[in-house]
Amino acid sequence: MKKILRSAIGITICTLVLTGIMYPLFITGVAQILFPFRAGGSLVTGGEGNIVGSELIAQDFRDPAYFHPRPSAAGEKGYNGAASSGSNLGPTSKRLRDRVTEEIERLKNENPAAEGPIPVELVTTSGSGLDPHLSPAGAFWQIPRIAGARGVEPDRIRKIVEMNIEGREFGFPGNPRANVLLLNLALDRYFGPPPRP
Repeated sequence: MKKILRSAIGITICTLVLTGIMYPLFITGVAQILFPFRAGGSLVTGGEGNIVGSELIAQDFRDPAYFHPRPSAAGEKGYNGAASSGSNLGPTSKRLRDRVTEEIERLKNENPAAEGPIPVELVTTSGSGLDPHLSPAGAFWQIPRIAGARGVEPDRIRKIVEMNIEGREFGFPGNPRANVLLLNLALDRYFGPPPRP
């Protein structure tokens, strides 16, 4: 029995050291060498060189001169990186229907000049609650509001979106998308910060 117990403890310690320490350190080291930007959190700097966010985590933009992300169910007020989660509300949920109805009303009020139906991702949360991307349709739909708030021709905003559309991963999986933080930084880079009342 002692021999079996010693063997079991030895295998457990060996497995813990290999899989809990050595393997994570090896993978972290390889990632830091091959993909330092991604391994470091994909942090994005603003015009003055200060960190303004991560490409991987959505932020709440409410200024009419910026692109707005999808709604978030992460945390009490949303967009909480420490509380990543979806709402887990199903299609028959009254709470979900009420929330979507409120979002539709808010979007219509904020975007009176927008054409066509509201893209679905602007009224629904993602599985993580922190998806930083919009479909091209979700970005294009917001252009009239942003152009009006910035006093810029809509075609100029459309070009910014077109320049920032990311293609499919490796050419085939996923869908084209635009990162909201990068779009908003591009707006400030090309047109300056929006005028303040």
